[in-house]
Amino acid sequence: MSNKNYIFLFSFLQIIVFCEANQPLQKHPKKMMDDYFRPDYLQFDNVIYKNNIKTVLLSPVGNELGFPIIAFNSNEKLNLSFDDLDADRKTYNYTVIHCDAAWNPTNLTYTEYIDGYHDELITEYKYSFNTIQTYTHFNLVFPTEGLRLKKSGNFIIKVFLDYNEDSVVFTKRFMVYDKKVELEASAKAATIISDRYSKQEIDFTINNGQYQLNDPYDNVRVTLIQNQRFDNAITTLQPQYVKENQLVYDYDEGNVFNAGNEFRYFDDKNFRAASEKVNKYIFDAQRVNNIYLIPEEKKAYKRYVTQSDINGNFVVRTLQGYDGATDADYAQVHFYLPYDQAIANADVYVFGACSNWKYLPEFKMNYDTAFKAYTAAAFLKQGYYNYEYVVLKDNQKIADESIIEGNHFETENDYYILIYYKAFGTYYDQLIGYKKLNTAGR
Repeated sequence: MSNKNYIFLFSFLQIIVFCEANQPLQKHPKKMMDDYFRPDYLQFDNVIYKNNIKTVLLSPVGNELGFPIIAFNSNEKLNLSFDDLDADRKTYNYTVIHCDAAWNPTNLTYTEYIDGYHDELITEYKYSFNTIQTYTHFNLVFPTEGLRLKKSGNFIIKVFLDYNEDSVVFTKRFMVYDKKVELEASAKAATIISDRYSKQEIDFTINNGQYQLNDPYDNVRVTLIQNQRFDNAITTLQPQYVKENQLVYDYDEGNVFNAGNEFRYFDDKNFRAASEKVNKYIFDAQRVNNIYLIPEEKKAYKRYVTQSDINGNFVVRTLQGYDGATDADYAQVHFYLPYDQAIANADVYVFGACSNWKYLPEFKMNYDTAFKAYTAAAFLKQGYYNYEYVVLKDNQKIADESIIEGNHFETENDYYILIYYKAFGTYYDQLIGYKKLNTAGR
């Protein structure tokens, strides 16, 4: 190759490297497991992109454990809060992005689904009070008068820094439903005998009345969600029967979930006294609160025991102050699970709302051969927490709770049914039906 050709090739490669290095934040909806940890990759999911951000909570106003969904054209609002451990005053903005039933961004322009400004400032904030870990607590109640929603469906709220939409801090999913259909539904033990004692079945019927559903096999999409986790959601169901003004989903397979077990829990509202699940508190030389939970045990082969829980969620509380939002401190919480030997070709995770319902590095457990136990430590705000231990096998995307926790058809779980419809002449999924079920009738 001539010198001239070498120079041309080198210059061409330089251009490619320069262009790739200066690409803006990607906005591609497809993702693999590794993308959960990429700070430059916008995901249409519940993801925290900055290490200084903790305790991101989104729920309906007045229901801190509620599913993040509100009714269209109503007075219902959502409350978003988060902590910035840098403990300073930053400029945080937010906007919302409309998504389809599969959580891919739609082709709607923001003026088609937002009435008002494209984005707004988050102006409500307070500094932590009398805590070892200082932080700034931010809070937002939305939709606001300045940013209202004109469409139903799936959305993410995107919080970003200093007016720069590419400097994303976190994204969080929420939904807006415009009730057009009625739902009759039941949650029960699985019909198939082999699954009878380990799985739960969700049967339901869509009653659309006078609301026309054209071509329901192609235009109606259903999502079933268990306990606010999206990784094991069922999204492929089609009507079993189409009757006059009814779509019937009464399957024996395809609409079942592992029943799981009641969630484990710990309570660290009081750093001055050990609670039922806390072994000891240590304030170390680095001025960090450490909480050591009592050793756990495998429950897979134990009999089912009824136990009240909050289905994998957590609430922020403290007995060392008045307002958990700003008076609750942070602690390194140490989990300890005795296990005879490491599980081959798999990883064990602490899992629940505390881990954002994801398999995050901070919640991945390490196997200690000397002590024959799995251990993990996560930095969490004071409160009451539910969690479970799950096993994520190599090359799998959905963890298995049955290996450590077991499955019992009696387990109390929440289920959410979401009905989407793409009407003739439109190009987005409306959310036209919603129902919450509880296996215990709560």
